[in-house]
Amino acid sequence: MTNALARSSGLPRLVRAVALASVLTVLGAAAAVAAPADDAYLRGYATAVLEQTLGLRAPAISVDGGVVRLSASAIGTTDRGRVLTALQRIPGVTGVEIVDTPPSRSVGAATAAPAAVSAADPPPALTPDKDAEKMDLGFLPRGYLFDALLADPRWPHFSAAYQRYLGDDQFTDIASVSFGETIPFYRDAAPFGGHWEVGLQAGVFAIFDMNSDSHDLVNADYFVGAAGAYAVGPFQALARVFHQSSHLGDEFLLRSRPDRVNLAYEAVDLKLSYHFLERVLRVYAGGGYLFNRDPSSLEPWIVGGGVEVRKRLFFLPGVTPVAAVNVQAREENRWNPEISVRAGVQFDRAQILGRRLLVMLEYFHGNSPDGQFLRKEIDYIGIGAHFYYGGGGQ
Repeated sequence: MTNALARSSGLPRLVRAVALASVLTVLGAAAAVAAPADDAYLRGYATAVLEQTLGLRAPAISVDGGVVRLSASAIGTTDRGRVLTALQRIPGVTGVEIVDTPPSRSVGAATAAPAAVSAADPPPALTPDKDAEKMDLGFLPRGYLFDALLADPRWPHFSAAYQRYLGDDQFTDIASVSFGETIPFYRDAAPFGGHWEVGLQAGVFAIFDMNSDSHDLVNADYFVGAAGAYAVGPFQALARVFHQSSHLGDEFLLRSRPDRVNLAYEAVDLKLSYHFLERVLRVYAGGGYLFNRDPSSLEPWIVGGGVEVRKRLFFLPGVTPVAAVNVQAREENRWNPEISVRAGVQFDRAQILGRRLLVMLEYFHGNSPDGQFLRKEIDYIGIGAHFYYGGGGQ
């Protein structure tokens, strides 16, 4: 109890340290990517976006100083608002203009004056503000409808992080890795102008003790479940039925001989999310219920929510600052809040297999998210690289 109180008293100092480190990370990334996006690169990017998301084949496009121009005849009857929204979301694009005559194929400004519709004009109201996903329907669509939760320690994605445990008598330096993904199987139109999809989520979350002789695997959690999502405009919903089990590493067991818990359960949960200020601010909340619990004495209810902020800044070309807070409370731990804070930058032009790279500093306080240690209170700070596909990397 004394150790727990000591850690809690140091919480404001830790939060200030994490905030300062986040600012330094953003400024360092800005210096590394200060050069503006290349116009030729943006032209190719814009052409691919229009072809893949709106079905416009090889439209005449020019780019000058980050401003994309294309002819009105090239888009035909396609909704101009959708064209503008799709192009404005491209990292490095500073403006979009639709002109009355075809622009030159070479990189440069179009000679014709822009039409009435331009990047400065607000686009008409759209059903969900996710054109790429909305237009890609049917089996195995690209992207997904429910954006990844950036600060959720148990969101399936690919990541690697270093964590420094604070005031802990068991661990100090931890390597944390995750392997996982959301795979949509089918997507179609839904009532109220929205869309729905069904798919699979799966992931493995593991931690390693870097202070042991062989960097022992300490804990591995296995997650797999069916997921259904609905999205309309800035609103998103996700419902899941999933299995999770937790296992200790053999070397850690032999070395430490801890009191092992045979932790496994199935669960259902629902998460609701809403984007504000043209997707700059996101707020979400939800809850879940555990069944088929082992041990059977495990209390079933979990609630949680969070906030995310993501904003491109003109003086930070090539990167987008991000910050996220996720809070979860379990009935099993007497509703003790588990607070996860992450802040850093998304590298807009760094894509690996269609995934966006985010580098974030992190801080965690509360009961451990690692299943075998769910009753253990921890504090750690760290830094990690995270890869998100579709909604999570926008």
